[in-house]
Amino acid sequence: MFASLSPLHRGLLAGTALLLGPVGCTSVESTRVEQSRISTDDKPAVKPKWGIVIHGGAGVIYREHLSSEHEAEVRAVLTQALQAGHAVLAKGGSSLDAVGASIRVLEDSPLFNAGKGAVFNHDGVNELDAAIMDGKTRMAGAVAGLHHVKNPINLARAVMEKSPHVMMVGDGAEAFAKTQGVELVDPKYFYTQERWDALQRALQSERSTQPSSSLPPGYDPVTGDHKFGTVGAVALDQAGNLAAGTSTGGMTNKRYGRVGDAPIIGAGTYADPGCGVSATGHGEFFIRYTVARDICARVEYQRLPLSEAANTVINDVLKKAGGEGGVIAMDSQGNVATPFNSSGMYRGYIGEDGQPQVAIFKDGPPPIEAK
Repeated sequence: MFASLSPLHRGLLAGTALLLGPVGCTSVESTRVEQSRISTDDKPAVKPKWGIVIHGGAGVIYREHLSSEHEAEVRAVLTQALQAGHAVLAKGGSSLDAVGASIRVLEDSPLFNAGKGAVFNHDGVNELDAAIMDGKTRMAGAVAGLHHVKNPINLARAVMEKSPHVMMVGDGAEAFAKTQGVELVDPKYFYTQERWDALQRALQSERSTQPSSSLPPGYDPVTGDHKFGTVGAVALDQAGNLAAGTSTGGMTNKRYGRVGDAPIIGAGTYADPGCGVSATGHGEFFIRYTVARDICARVEYQRLPLSEAANTVINDVLKKAGGEGGVIAMDSQGNVATPFNSSGMYRGYIGEDGQPQVAIFKDGPPPIEAK
């Protein structure tokens, strides 16, 4: 048939065949690629393992100085705080609400260095700091140098949601608290004999021949313990949103308007869509090394597992620098890490099953891995 065609017609037909061949193949291949994309991208997403992790401070905590009665009291309040957060999450509540619920329980207990149990500064005054951060929006609120706010975590959230600011301090923060109906109390509310006695021992030690600069921060010359009694929580809700919060009374015998890492976003408190962290320890080091953000940055940019990122920062970077303490951390899949380089850290976790896990020393439960 083609033989009867002129050379021009034969050339045109050959060219058309060359054009049609690749087009047909490309169409088939595109269909295959599209089908492959559908088969891999449309798989059901793994449901995050929601829950909440908390801490009640880290430091040198000697077993022989921790009576069975005191340990039981600490564990009971940690459990109560976990259950308060879990109750919010179980009803479909937000991670922000869960963090606030857990931290308020710890702030209201005289056993922890936050709220009711805050330590005294050099002048015999309680100064409280707190921060909270929403991982979904990266909105944050922080307060420092408070003397009358019963639950600093409540004021931190008010700063986040009711003001254009991130941080408020001192008298200005408390003036704002009045406009928001945040509960204020007489400073006598924060007095506990244990914290007052600890200050007196620290002051006596300063007056001794031993230079105060050689003492570890928060050191108790009688027991040998030095604790960083910050409290905190990180939660992942059923919608997959993370939040983190921290509250503290600072360090015994602190002075000169000192503020630690707890209210510093990125140092002692941080949350983004993939990671949340609350820290406890020697705040100056956590500020210098932006510990909370560093952990989440390693998860975000290096794609490290949460446990590896947190452990590297606490037990390598921070430890080499001379910083003592630990963190609680959670990622968007519900994995939990609780590394610390001190002898103990009050901590606990509760997940969907509603079974609280509480630990103090190194022999506590391992990090929680989402299944």
